[in-house]
Amino acid sequence: MSQYDYDLFVIGAGSGGVRAARMAAARGVRVAIAEDLHLGGTCVNVGCVPKKLYVYASEYRQEIEEARGFGVEAEQINFNWATLRDNKKSEISRLNGIYGNLLTNSGCQLINGRAVVTGPNSVKVGEQEYSAERILVAVGGWPQKPDIPGAEHGITSNEVFDLAEFPKRILIVGGGYIAVEFAGIFAGLGAQTELLYRGDLFLRGFDMEVRKFTATEVARKG
Repeated sequence: MSQYDYDLFVIGAGSGGVRAARMAAARGVRVAIAEDLHLGGTCVNVGCVPKKLYVYASEYRQEIEEARGFGVEAEQINFNWATLRDNKKSEISRLNGIYGNLLTNSGCQLINGRAVVTGPNSVKVGEQEYSAERILVAVGGWPQKPDIPGAEHGITSNEVFDLAEFPKRILIVGGGYIAVEFAGIFAGLGAQTELLYRGDLFLRGFDMEVRKFTATEVARKG
């Protein structure tokens, strides 16, 4: 009999942690996985999944306008932020449940709470201590605000999906693809959008033709 509670203890139930836990459990390894927020990690909760939903929503206004040229008579377009936000939450909750089922059906022990490594083979979650032969730290990343005056008034990509009210105006700081995506989303949804970037042209590292075309399209769409 093993001297440890588990063969493998995974900290973080994002895409990497969940995959590792399931693969190990499928091979007969005794696995526990701890998560203190939501199952699925960045992509499911505050990344690609909600972002794609918002991208889809941002495109409908233009499509409806274009449809008028094909004889489709649409009334005034009204956008309800709360409906989009709440439906997004429902979809993500559904995906969280799927991840939970995948883990439990694989034989993993799912532990809710913040895990802290307390020794070479020990982890504490809340007041409970666990031992494991191996510990996998798969906590992912977290957006950080710059250390500048006034930064406390800004938000990050983690908070932007769940704003209480839709902003009439928004300033997005950054020139990477995430910043450009959010600029397109909020402009498409009807916000007065500004994109602030310290360089001459955003999307550094991308093909120059792509960068120039995107800059033209971003400006054209407001």
